[in-house]
Amino acid sequence: MAIVKMKKLRLLAASSQREELLRELMLLGCVEISEPPAEEEGEPSILRRVDAMDLPKLRTEHAALVNSITLLKKYAPEKTGLLAPLPEVSTNELLDETRLSADLDLANRIIGLDDRIRRITGEESGKRTEIEALTPWKDLDLPLECSGTGTSSVLLAAFPKNVSMDQASSLLSEATEQAELFLVSSDKSMNYVVLVCYREDLGAAQSVLRAIGFSTVSIGEFKGTAAQNIAAAEQALTDLAAEKERCAGEIASLADNRRELELRADTLATKVSRAEAESKLQCTGSVSVLEGWVPAEKEAPLEALLERYDCAWDTEDPIEEDYPNVPVELKNGKITRSLNTVTNMYSLPAYNGMDANPWMTPFFILFYGMMLADMGYGLLMILGCSVVLKMKRPRNPHFFELFLWCGISAFIWGAVTGGFFGDFIPQLARIINPASTLTLPALFDPLNDATMVLIGALALGLVQIFTGMAASIVMKVKRGEIMSALCGEVTWYVVFILLGGGILLGMIVPALIAILVLIVLTQGYGKEGIVGKLMGIGGSLYNNITGYFSDILSYSRLMALMLAGAVTAQVFNQLGAMTGNIFTFILISLVGNAINFGLNLLGCYVHDMRLQCLEFFGRFYEDGGKKFSPLQMDTKYYDIVKE
Repeated sequence: MAIVKMKKLRLLAASSQREELLRELMLLGCVEISEPPAEEEGEPSILRRVDAMDLPKLRTEHAALVNSITLLKKYAPEKTGLLAPLPEVSTNELLDETRLSADLDLANRIIGLDDRIRRITGEESGKRTEIEALTPWKDLDLPLECSGTGTSSVLLAAFPKNVSMDQASSLLSEATEQAELFLVSSDKSMNYVVLVCYREDLGAAQSVLRAIGFSTVSIGEFKGTAAQNIAAAEQALTDLAAEKERCAGEIASLADNRRELELRADTLATKVSRAEAESKLQCTGSVSVLEGWVPAEKEAPLEALLERYDCAWDTEDPIEEDYPNVPVELKNGKITRSLNTVTNMYSLPAYNGMDANPWMTPFFILFYGMMLADMGYGLLMILGCSVVLKMKRPRNPHFFELFLWCGISAFIWGAVTGGFFGDFIPQLARIINPASTLTLPALFDPLNDATMVLIGALALGLVQIFTGMAASIVMKVKRGEIMSALCGEVTWYVVFILLGGGILLGMIVPALIAILVLIVLTQGYGKEGIVGKLMGIGGSLYNNITGYFSDILSYSRLMALMLAGAVTAQVFNQLGAMTGNIFTFILISLVGNAINFGLNLLGCYVHDMRLQCLEFFGRFYEDGGKKFSPLQMDTKYYDIVKE
């Protein structure tokens, strides 16, 4: 249960064996290939970076396969169970490229059909726009291309509906007697008209009519009447819809190839990974150079593999200068590995740091159960996570494992506090028999013993803070920083012991004097000069007193969430019980407890995360680690069967 020890790998191999070697390293899955070091100016190198020319092509082909699978989900949704596990495939089947070319053609065909559907959608939008523009003129018997004769002008126009035709005609007559307005149609806001006048009077007519908001209408290049063009557009829409349906149907008819496309997408994903790894290598004309990292525990199988190739290689422990670049992998037990979810969300530990999971696991699970504290909610979590882990078989089960353990903790705390969906059972018993006094056995009631719960929460917080201090001492001792540990965490351990003993024994004054002497002797460590030591002592007093006080007080949220969940559940149960009917009671209680469970499921996780990441990690945790990402078979649609 620690950070896996890494070895720095250097490998020289014949370039002719490069592709096969990368394939075998991928199957082994324990070597992370590093980016080559940047070339320094003025220092020519005989090594050049390998040009993985196929990489852009492979990425494009992989994207095409993934896109085609997405399109099949869109046009032919697959009816699979929510908990159905991924299908399995052997390594040989996954790496078989016999049908790859045909499957790429199929994927491009699906993409082409979808492109045609999208173009049709654009054409349909254009036709609908045409119909919308022509609809006001559908009763006009005049061809739309007609703009008049040699001496007269015909103009399509519109003006606001609040202006009557009589007003418009009267205004027009002031400009010329040789003009006429014909109303074609009206809608809620506009009148659509045709203006007919002599060409020489057109300018004057338009100038006068602008006073009423008169404007010409341009509806595009059309031949024939508006009604004829609307009919043609509607027929075009019918034809386009039929073609669109045909294309969608053709895509749906290819859904039987879904599994094959998914398999080939995973095949190409492995090729992309190998090509990306190849692009990180350096080479000369005949030799390829690989640098990377391998877990020390995997060195033996790596050696067995490399002995089959014409290569020279060595491994060495990283030096301190390498630590920022050393990838981090955590190795934990069945329970502690579940906390990888929390650690990964925060940040991996530095390579020379400490794995927080073993220290954090009991507290996270204990605190989550304490905040939720309900047997019913705990049972739901246990059953739900067990079903997912058993049936779905997720690749990364840590999240569900964590909630399984938290569910067990919530059930235990629920048994301690007597909570089963709040007070569901006592309320149900009273509806059946109003004289019932049934209550579930409990060690304490959080609503009636809130002070005790608060004291217990703060005490648990103090225990976790002490544990974080112990972890810090362990880490400092391993690094040889003995004095730092003695003047830091050990001193404050003694301060708490003296303070607690002084209170219990009634010797507060002697205890405070001893604490003051201890602080003066230790908290100036590492500071130079009298002024520096005095400032160190003052700063330490302020930072530690306020820090410990605020951190311990933060654990009051354990009590707050326990009370909030219990009260909310009881309120919904009482609302249901007020009806006096078993059916409505169960319905209201079910809805209320579902809401309460959902809110607390998330709320307890967030607050538990806060306690770990701020109050606990701040005592010892050094983050900033880079995740170990070896070259391996990383598939999306299939699980690989180990052979």
